[in-house]
Amino acid sequence: MDDSRSTIRPHQQREAKLATLNAQLRREIIARERAEMERKEMEQGLQMVRDRFESGFANAPIGMALVEVNGRWLQVNDALCRITGYPEGDLKATTLDAITHPEDIGLAADDFQRLLAGQIASYQVEKRYRHAWGHYIWVLLTVSVVRDAQGRALHIIKQVQDITERKEGARQLEYLVDHDFLTGLYNRRWFERELAREVERASRYGTPGAVLVIDLDHFKDINDSLGHKAGDDLLKGVAGLLKQRVRQADVLARLGGDEFALLLPQTSANDAEIVADEIVKTLSRRMAASANQAVVVTASVGVAISDGLTDTELLAYADLAMYEAKEAGRNRFAVYLPAKGGRERVSARLAEAERIRRTLEEDRLLLYGQPVLDLKTNEIHSYEILVRLPGDRGGDPLLPSAFLYVAERFGLIQAVDGWVVRNAIRLIAEHAHAGRQLVLSVNLSGKSISDPKLALLVEAALDETGIDPASLIFELTETAAIANFDQAKNFATCLRSRGCQFALDDFGAGFGSFYYLKNFPFDYIKIDGGFIRGMVSNPMDQLVVQAIVTIAQGLGKKTVAEFVSDPETASLLRTIGVDCGQGYYIAEPRPIVEALSAPFLAP
Repeated sequence: MDDSRSTIRPHQQREAKLATLNAQLRREIIARERAEMERKEMEQGLQMVRDRFESGFANAPIGMALVEVNGRWLQVNDALCRITGYPEGDLKATTLDAITHPEDIGLAADDFQRLLAGQIASYQVEKRYRHAWGHYIWVLLTVSVVRDAQGRALHIIKQVQDITERKEGARQLEYLVDHDFLTGLYNRRWFERELAREVERASRYGTPGAVLVIDLDHFKDINDSLGHKAGDDLLKGVAGLLKQRVRQADVLARLGGDEFALLLPQTSANDAEIVADEIVKTLSRRMAASANQAVVVTASVGVAISDGLTDTELLAYADLAMYEAKEAGRNRFAVYLPAKGGRERVSARLAEAERIRRTLEEDRLLLYGQPVLDLKTNEIHSYEILVRLPGDRGGDPLLPSAFLYVAERFGLIQAVDGWVVRNAIRLIAEHAHAGRQLVLSVNLSGKSISDPKLALLVEAALDETGIDPASLIFELTETAAIANFDQAKNFATCLRSRGCQFALDDFGAGFGSFYYLKNFPFDYIKIDGGFIRGMVSNPMDQLVVQAIVTIAQGLGKKTVAEFVSDPETASLLRTIGVDCGQGYYIAEPRPIVEALSAPFLAP
């Protein structure tokens, strides 16, 4: 009995040991299978990541390149080939530096070193690449790095976006900021800046110069008789003739309309008179022509010498001299020189400027209002505020076209705009206190929107009166905005943040209109009257208005049609979908108190 037990025990021990080994083996097999599955899953995951990267890399809408740290290409995508114009093989045979504009090769070199050092995750730089066709394109290059587990840089990823169109648009806008789009000459903004610099230089070194203001005689008659196309052609022709008469150091500009200006640095009064005489004689040999008619062109030229005058005085006195030439019979020049003892001569223009200044001091400017009709409800949407200068001896008030030019020339336009804004806010506040809502729109000049004092004035008035800022609409013309774009945008952004509204006035009259839709904060588009006056019989005008309405609706903005002169036009505007209308058919401008108090009878 003892022997059998001793035989069974070792057998049981061997079976137990064998079972333990089998269990361990199964665990190892399971562990290995699990590890193999995890490895395969990991490989599949990595392959999916690689596939996604490859797909994203190859099909990316922007150019992409995988580059070794030393600059050698590893991979490029189709978009990069399209952007640069090179086939993949040709592109890989070169480097981005090799096709980079020489002036741009060293750009962002410090950023690249900081990227490799791990100080930044990525950087961007704008540069030019030479296209396969030979021209240069602008690109936005974004550079990042791929690192290994130890943080060492393995590869560089470069993303390339073609920004040539954006750059060209910015270049064109920059050009338009300082140039007249019709003639290609410098504009008033540039001229006044150069004039200020020249006056400062002349004062420092004692070398006087001269300013000539050139105005075409009877230009309005030429426009009316021969048409605007002939008028535009004439202006371009005059610009070309004037260019031929100036030195490289001179500054020639179109101030606006049919008026040009010429700055002659380091020029004596005698030499300035010679130049003025040559211009008068040259232009008198010019003809404005249409298919059936030709008209002789003449000009009146005013000359002022910068002998101790400020830049504002110099331009204003040249303008005064030009009007003296017109009053003396036109087709001639006149020179403005202060009388001995420094006492300035009395002139009509100085008297007008003094009259505006005195009217402002006495708070006697007149406000008129013209209703803007909601074409859907046939109710008044708002009123446009218009300023008038009281007439002499109780005569008819002067329209803005008769005095705002002088106010701008003599540095009074900001005061005029400020007066109008203050009184508009006062009227809104008075109606609000009486429980009535009133929305007013105010026109602003280019000089005012570039003056930070006006924004401060508006904010202070809003705080003082507590009116709803949305009751105040500021209208800016494209001409004013483009000449002072950054200031205009800052002005609008500041006051829109307070709740005020903005309108793009005379929309469509210039080449930069659609740029402002994208880059300028606004609420209303006031369609230029040139597209409204004859639209009933002009399909092209109808198409333009329809296009503007479609764009405005897509942007969530409202449209206002100016110069609505008859019921047919109003009906067509309703059909097209224009939101509001303004013009003599709806209501003429009237003194603001009368306009606001009289019952409105919708047409």
